[in-house]
Amino acid sequence: MSALDEGIDEFLAFCRVERRLSKNTLDAYSRDLAELARFLHDHGVDDPSAVTRALLTEYMAHLLDTGRGLRSAARHRVSYRQLFKFLVEERHITADPALLVEGAKPGRKLPGVLNEGQIDKLLSAPDPRTPIGQRDLAMLETMYSAGLRVSELVGLRREGLRINEGVVLIRGKGDKERLVPLGERAASLIRAYLVGARAAQDPQGLEPWVFLSPRGGTLTRAAFWSRVKVYARAAGLPQAVSPHKLRHSFATHLVEHGADLRAVQLMLGHANISTTEIYTHVARARLQAIHAAHHPRGS
Repeated sequence: MSALDEGIDEFLAFCRVERRLSKNTLDAYSRDLAELARFLHDHGVDDPSAVTRALLTEYMAHLLDTGRGLRSAARHRVSYRQLFKFLVEERHITADPALLVEGAKPGRKLPGVLNEGQIDKLLSAPDPRTPIGQRDLAMLETMYSAGLRVSELVGLRREGLRINEGVVLIRGKGDKERLVPLGERAASLIRAYLVGARAAQDPQGLEPWVFLSPRGGTLTRAAFWSRVKVYARAAGLPQAVSPHKLRHSFATHLVEHGADLRAVQLMLGHANISTTEIYTHVARARLQAIHAAHHPRGS
């Protein structure tokens, strides 16, 4: 059990024994903090002392990106603020990373997107001459091409591939299915991986997943997170590059190039159009910055 998990268990025990909170409140805290722990684990963080304000801010954006409403996101914020306050009081950590984290608001800024040049650098980092590089290149291109969540990417099944039709069938949050267009380059790289590195790992085609771990089994979200960080460093990109940013970049670039917001909503699998509307603000801000930097009377 990680130090973070131990801290959460100790906090829940305190709430149950000392604060005598109701079962419903305890269950809500437990669910919220379990989700936070999964998010932090995917970022390679298993110790509460390593949690930063930036990570918690990205977590708030992640909650809205995955279809949570403002009320649900606000409840999650209350849960982790209580946790970190307790950990400070018990001297498990010296500073509270949640103190200055703002609540989720309409029109909030996303944790950032990569521009198209940075995307090109990232997608050029894997070496397709190696089995891992061939797999990772196909994964990165697929995530950016289809705007998938990391859980949807590692959970992509072979039966969901409809490469000849140019789409993939995704099973997203709430077990909802959606068809997402797949770019020609991503389709070509998947084909190469299927007949190359993957066929060597699973010659009889027994594994249902498209992308396999080095041992031939299911690839975890945390493993893919770490691969993204490796390629970001190799490409000379900021350390904060994450699979979430590839998804955000996918949506922002679509909007910048004139895509209909409803179409972007369907591709992302957002339940509410209000969640997708953030990308119009991001695109507008980026275009204004470009105008100011390059137009002769922009500044």
